[in-house]
Amino acid sequence: MKLRFTKMQGLGNDFVVCDGVGQAVGLSPEQCRFLADRRFGVGCDQILLVEPPRLVGTDFHYRIFNADGSEVEQCGNGARCFARFVRDQGLTAKTEIPVGTTAGPIRLYIEPDGQVRVDMGPPIFLPARIPFLAPAARPAMAGPGVTATANAIDLAEANDYDLEVEGESLRIGAVSMGNPHAVLRVGDLDQAPVERLGPRIERHPQFPRRVNVGFMQVLAPDRIRLRVYERGAGETLACGTGACAAVAVGRRLGLLAERVRVSLPGGDLVICWAGDDQPVWMTGPAVTVFTGEIQL
Repeated sequence: MKLRFTKMQGLGNDFVVCDGVGQAVGLSPEQCRFLADRRFGVGCDQILLVEPPRLVGTDFHYRIFNADGSEVEQCGNGARCFARFVRDQGLTAKTEIPVGTTAGPIRLYIEPDGQVRVDMGPPIFLPARIPFLAPAARPAMAGPGVTATANAIDLAEANDYDLEVEGESLRIGAVSMGNPHAVLRVGDLDQAPVERLGPRIERHPQFPRRVNVGFMQVLAPDRIRLRVYERGAGETLACGTGACAAVAVGRRLGLLAERVRVSLPGGDLVICWAGDDQPVWMTGPAVTVFTGEIQL
């Protein structure tokens, strides 16, 4: 089949975006890997698919496939590109766009200056919902109306955890932003062992669905540097959910302010989180690179 696509990027995190509303699109893992291949295909970190809505109160459904063909729940930089795509393709005239994802509904806002602001929802720290097999998790006696699983979750939640990686003890924060993240503090981001530890933590047995791994250097309460090793893609130039996760973990540890500028290799995002059950807000650019058609 011939597939029409748009190549987009958000801070260098690049995507092949396909309109599954105006054309029938069904992508196999092999086809996703071909599209993502930078030599034989188009080349990207992820493939984004725009589909008709599945959830009440949303205008579209948003699907994300990694370069390795696996489907994931959420992608923040992709969400910004999604918003620009549906506007630029004439699929909507709205500047506030409700969208459904596997992880639940999100709202996208196109600002007057062209930047896109995304309501990413509140961060989730309960290990079972990340999912993360936290070291503190253990079977518990179930009381009236409370399951043993719920008790184990309550006992397990913490601001950070010890994680053993090939005999090395690491201290990580664990959180879900619709997809799982582990966040490590480092003193010098340029010397951070991203290539060595990233793939080992990504596939650590305590993360049953694998995990995105963020390496965070705190410069000031309102400024951090971040590199992210993404599951199924490797290190990328930017990761929107990773930036949200790092700020959420940093806030829980008392290190960061409510509004934080996150500097990634591809550029800066602004992340705001008031705490508790409030949503995390992410603001940044989304750019169309080119459009094309490819034979699958």
